[in-house]
Parts: sequence; C-alpha cells; structure tokens
Amino acid sequence: MRIFPIITATLVCVALYFVILDRETLMSFAGRFGGDTTGETSETAPAGETPAPAAEPGEEDARIHVVVRRSEAQVTENAVVLRGRTEALRQVVVSAETSGRIVSEPLRAGARVSEGQLLCEIDAGTRLSALAEAEARLLEAQARLPEARAQLPLARARQLEAEAALTAARIDGNAATRLSESGFASETRAANAVAGVSSAEAAVSSAAAGVESAQAAIQSAESGIRAAEAAVTRAEDELTRLTIHAPFAGLLETDTAELGSLMQPGTPCATIIQLDPIKLVGFVPEAHVDRVRLGARAGARLASGRDVMGEVSFVSRSADPQTRTFRVEITVPNADQSIRDGQTADILIQTEGMAAHLLPASAMTLSDEGTLGVRTVVDGIVQFVPVRMIRDTANGVWLTGLPDMAEVITVGQEFVTDGVAVRVTYESEQTQ
Repeated sequence: MRIFPIITATLVCVALYFVILDRETLMSFAGRFGGDTTGETSETAPAGETPAPAAEPGEEDARIHVVVRRSEAQVTENAVVLRGRTEALRQVVVSAETSGRIVSEPLRAGARVSEGQLLCEIDAGTRLSALAEAEARLLEAQARLPEARAQLPLARARQLEAEAALTAARIDGNAATRLSESGFASETRAANAVAGVSSAEAAVSSAAAGVESAQAAIQSAESGIRAAEAAVTRAEDELTRLTIHAPFAGLLETDTAELGSLMQPGTPCATIIQLDPIKLVGFVPEAHVDRVRLGARAGARLASGRDVMGEVSFVSRSADPQTRTFRVEITVPNADQSIRDGQTADILIQTEGMAAHLLPASAMTLSDEGTLGVRTVVDGIVQFVPVRMIRDTANGVWLTGLPDMAEVITVGQEFVTDGVAVRVTYESEQTQ
C-alpha cells in the first residue's frame, strides 16, 4: 500500500527536474508529440496568402527569466553607526575630610549650584582653641630666636679673647725656654710658661665649644619656629575642612547632608553632575575605528526621539580587552540641561564619502563559499560580485565593490549561478 506514494513522489521529482533544470529537453519532447500545427494553420489561412511559420522553441525561451536593475554608483556620505548612551561631562561625590556634626541647612536634589558654593558646614568644636594654642607656641618659639642669636657674638668674642691669650702664652713660653737654656732663667719659670700655654689652649677649645653651642641654640630656635608654624598650618587646614564647597557649577544629584548628621572622613556630603556640555559615549569596532576622526560631525537619536548634533572629542587609543572595541566620546551642547545622564542613544558619526550603489536588501545573496554579494548580468551572462554593506536605510542598502555601472539582478538571483545565460527584464527607472 505504501508503494504508490513513493512512485508519485518520484514522478513529481522527475517532472520538476525537466521543468526547472532541463526545460529544453522537455520542450523538444513536447514538440515531437504535440502534432503538426502548421497544417492546421494552412487549412484556416485565407486563400491567396502564405501561412506564417509556427514559432519553434528557441534558446531565449529556454533561459531563466530574471528582473534586473540598472544601477549607477553615487557618492554617498559614509558613516559609522554605534549604539551608546549619554554621560555627564563631570560627576563627583563630594565627601567630608574631617569629623563633626553638620550645622548647615541642607540643599535639595535638583538644585543648581555655582562653583565654590557652600554645600555642607561642620561644627568647629575645639578646633579654634587648637589654632590659638598653635599660634601661641609659634610666638614663644619666635621669641627664643633673638635670645639665641644674641649669644653667638658673645661666644665668638670669648673665642677671640682665648685665642689672643693663647698667643701671649706661647710667646712667654718660648722666651722662658730660651732663657732657661741660656742659664738666665730657672727651670721653674720655663715649666710655668709651658703650663700657661696649655691653659690658654684649653680656654680656646672652651670658647669654640661655646660658639658651637650658640649656633646650635639658634638652629634649635629656628626648628621650634618651623614646628610651631606647621602646627598652625594644620590647625588652619582643619578649620578649612569644616566647610565643603562645590568644585564646579552643576546640578545636585542628591540632597546635601542633613542638619545634625554626624560626618566622618569619607562620608558623602552631596553628588554633583555637570551636564553642559554633555557627552555621548559609544564603542566602535576595531574594523571601523580608523574611519573615526577627532572633530568629525556626529548625530544621535535619543531613546526619547530627540535628535542632537555634536563633534567627536575623544577616540580611545586602547581597546577594551573583553570586547575589542574602542571608546568614542562626542560632545553635545546642552545649555538647558534637558538631556539627562544615562539615556540610550543611536549614534551616527560622519566619515569621508565614497562611491556606492543603493540597492534593495533582497538583492544580496551568498556565494557557495559564504561570501556576501550580488549577481549581475554582463552580456546576458550571470556573474557574482562580492560587495560590502556600508549602511542600511529605509530605501535600501548602500553597497560598495560594484563597478560604476552595473546591471544587478533583483528578482530571480537565487535561481541562477555564475555563467548561466538568462532572459532579462529591466526595472523602470527609479529615483535613488
């Protein structure tokens, strides 16, 4: 019972083979057994007229019929299409650098702040007393310096006096020694003279030590002054940390710290963002990154439907290690700050124009090797031409790789291969 469906399917496959792939053999077979139509025509032709010969199946009738569009290359503005988002030009979380309780009224989120405006103020506590103490210690250290400097000239004078006494003692000692050797003075006097020289040398050493001590006192006084000045600077810096100011003009993204809340170093006071101008951030594939230039015009359509224009202000030199894409930033004016941070955007970056063909997307096909291209007709013969798609539009796709003039198959390209002769019908001329 199951043999009849198999026979039926076999006959259908054979019929489809002759109809599609071997139509010429089928037409010859039909003409051989279809009867003599010439005789019928001769019988019905009027007297005195020669009957017209019957049309024989020709090569043109046997070829596959395709629809072709005559396409001419046009210079089109090229562009790189990205998917990205908006990003604030600057965003910072302003935090406390010291501890204490907030004594200022909070500012609410959404408020506009100017550069240097007070955001949070912390209670001073004992910091003013610490500053006064540091200043007093500085005055005390500064008062010691003149006293120490005054000791240095006195010590140097004593050193000079000791050196003079040493010179006199040496002269007396030399004289006493010579007189003793000549027999005009006793040995006791010579010994006393030598002892006097030794005593004078000791006095000189003591005076030199006094000079060094005076110089050390001056250095100690100067060091005390510097330490006191550092203490004053620390106390003053601690006072400046009590007030937290806006580093730039922008909008408050959060409320500032509430009145009475306890702040610790690192506790956030507020978050500020700057939205004018705003950035559009996208990631361009490495195959197209060389086409993007600084200063190039760029446009974007936000998720809200708004269109914006700007210029490329940054192209990364380092690829993302995960996606192998490069970060691109576009600066867009946002004077009214209506563009928000984090909105999704379809970005179009303008690049140099190139010659391309505008064709329907359905005209594209794949070769046996998987190469994207279109099939064209040259002198009635089909040829496959690899192409590269530049951009997709509502009217079709822009393709490069074709000659300036090309006859592209738009209907029937999937039923022919390279080298096949076809019967062509041209589309009516269209404005592209």
